Amino acid sequence: MQKLENIEKRFNVTAAFDTLLKPQYNISAGAWVPIIGSDDPHHLQLMRFGITPFWSKTDKFFINARAEGDHNSENLPHYKGAKGIIEKPAFRRPIRSQRCLVIADAFIEGTIQEKLNKPFVVYLRNKVRPFAMAGIWDEWKNPETGEIVRSFAIITTVANELLLKLPHSRMPVILTPAEERKWLDLSLPLSDMTAMLEPYGASLMNAYPISPVIKSPKAEGAKLISPIGPPVVPEDDLQVKSYLQRSGMGNPKQNFSDHLPEDEISSSD
Repeated sequence: MQKLENIEKRFNVTAAFDTLLKPQYNISAGAWVPIIGSDDPHHLQLMRFGITPFWSKTDKFFINARAEGDHNSENLPHYKGAKGIIEKPAFRRPIRSQRCLVIADAFIEGTIQEKLNKPFVVYLRNKVRPFAMAGIWDEWKNPETGEIVRSFAIITTVANELLLKLPHSRMPVILTPAEERKWLDLSLPLSDMTAMLEPYGASLMNAYPISPVIKSPKAEGAKLISPIGPPVVPEDDLQVKSYLQRSGMGNPKQNFSDHLPEDEISSSD
């Protein structure tokens, strides 16, 4: 994760908190992460990774929200059907009225079979960082303590050609700079919003393998993103590790690299 001032400049926002953002390299459900929400698009705020729907009786951690909802169960990469996320009980209100930008320099992805026993750092080429992933957020009140928890999930879609080479069947929705403000604009027609839920261009991305030590939520440090093999797509001048290390990737309480091991639901109950 970039230095705070770099994030503020890139997204034309100011931080709504005074917590120090320290470079970190891993994330788990429950971490507090800097996002830009549609409720306050000019400020950077901290929210918990793992959304709990406002109507839930217990605290949950929905870390990912499938763009297709219950459709495309086979994760066919050329799926062009309905975006069922607008119908899912946990997501149908947030996708319409509570969207956010999730800021990252890169994300971690495993393979279909080995999962995070064979992880990769996935990044945008030409040092495009930070970038924004499409997210949704909600606000939940703990019925026992009265605590208000604001939390978010990252929207995922089918894999592009690069992710298929790992292989992995899904990826987060990455927004272009031109799409970022549209994503936060709640007056945008629903059809225009769902049209953005598509895979990012594979030619603009790359990935390289790293140690499976990253699969431990307690693992920390720059060594976690050290390459242990060549990039998936050959590059003449691979300087990924150095430019990620110079700025770090992190949030103030836990690790942050947009660690998306699976399109799963994690729950505390």
